[in-house]
Amino acid sequence: MYKKILAAVNEHLNSEVAARYAMHLAKTVGARLYFCFVAEKGQQVSIFNRAEEAMKRIFIDAKKMAIDIEAITETGDPVKKISEIVRHEEIDIAFAATRREDVEKRFYAGTVARDLSLALPCSVALVRVVHMGRIHPKKILVPLKARIGHLAERSYFSAAIANAFGSNIYLLHATKPITSFFHGEVHLTPIEWEKKMSKDISHFMEQLNKYKIIHEKRLVPGRAGRSITIEAAAKRFDLVIMGASERNLLGSIFKGNPVEVVLRETPCDLIILKPRHEDK
Repeated sequence: MYKKILAAVNEHLNSEVAARYAMHLAKTVGARLYFCFVAEKGQQVSIFNRAEEAMKRIFIDAKKMAIDIEAITETGDPVKKISEIVRHEEIDIAFAATRREDVEKRFYAGTVARDLSLALPCSVALVRVVHMGRIHPKKILVPLKARIGHLAERSYFSAAIANAFGSNIYLLHATKPITSFFHGEVHLTPIEWEKKMSKDISHFMEQLNKYKIIHEKRLVPGRAGRSITIEAAAKRFDLVIMGASERNLLGSIFKGNPVEVVLRETPCDLIILKPRHEDK
């Protein structure tokens, strides 16, 4: 599915960590890897030098891993230039690190990360780096909704990341508590929750089995965003992989957006995947 992978690198350390996730994915799936740095006009020389040093470190490590790699440096608007590279090279998925502004502002409020996820014609993996020195996750939490869009790609991506690091996957489905008019909230047993599992979640698990990925599942009642952060903190997960919300701007304002909650409060690294490959 992924033959060409791109990682956007800048002067910040979190972008180098995000690029290393891309590097390990490329190694696992046998993809060609592109690293790019786009220097904005009038950018300070010190910023350019830090980004160049990061590119060199990544390039050397990728060569040691026998990854087919190409480094690209451009000048101009980052979103525009990265879009041009993605189209010209026919990139399948692009990695980019979220910046501080993505955490402080609403995810839909015109951040660079949001602009990239909207502008790029390929799949996009936005990486929120929390632990700079922990790039080898062993426990990965994958939250799932009842209905999963782009199921084939989401399961493929999760399995490939798990394979890259020898990780175990833990599936989490947060659902609204069932209520009774006379008795209030109804608490179901794990077996009863499992009977209510959607076909999409069952299919996702079948895909992980096909990729021979060790996984466990957990169904919990509660609001999705809060449940994800609590689970990630309580069980000491190293990485969360979740799909980008498909809610529109108006819906996210009035109903809230689980991605925004996890982006702000995640206790571990987070990858927000916006898939583009259609299910076949």
